[in-house]
Amino acid sequence: MWLINSSIGRKVVMSVTGVALILFLTFHCCMNVVALFSGEAYNMICELLGANWYAVVATMGLAALAVIHIVYAFILTAQNRRARGNERYAITAKPEKVEWASQNMLVLGIIILLGLLLHLFNFWYNMMFAELAGIAAPLDPADGFGYIKLTFSNPVYVVLYIIWIVAIWFHLSHGFWSAMHTLGWNGKIWFNRWKVIGLVYTTLLMLGFLVVVLAFAFKCAPSLCCGA
Repeated sequence: MWLINSSIGRKVVMSVTGVALILFLTFHCCMNVVALFSGEAYNMICELLGANWYAVVATMGLAALAVIHIVYAFILTAQNRRARGNERYAITAKPEKVEWASQNMLVLGIIILLGLLLHLFNFWYNMMFAELAGIAAPLDPADGFGYIKLTFSNPVYVVLYIIWIVAIWFHLSHGFWSAMHTLGWNGKIWFNRWKVIGLVYTTLLMLGFLVVVLAFAFKCAPSLCCGA
């Protein structure tokens, strides 16, 4: 099957799964912004998306998309290294028109993966998994607002999440327009347009996540008695 065996097919899979994950991030960001205005409303969403069958199915689908995206990223990276052969050891000047993010997508991907594991531990493990498995958790599994306050009352987590968000921004700022290019939605006119659209969209998206982290970090500073 060409989607698996060919380089172009693998890039198409990467692009489609990447776009799907961006759509999820958009939903997740909108959900997180709700927490800035109402903890009760945020917890209502968390309860709706708790251990219900449709939420579990959606989570499994999302996990499959993420795994496919990550696996194909490593396959394409290994393929590119094999294609370059011994040339990758040669000292060459960096191409002026090649973005930093493009040259470091694998490194960014690893940082994003590590951040994802941390995020799953802080939230998914203590919420959906705890409810499904019936295990003890620090707070009520449906108290997503409480977990946000708990997580970002820790300065170490705040710094790690900021690094994670910056890495995602670099990854998406390149990945967005690259996906459009792979899917053939570029052309001579739209190539630069997609780059601008992708930069603006991903910047606003990551700013949404960053605002939530910083808002709760300052709100939950020890001097402000977070959770009191």
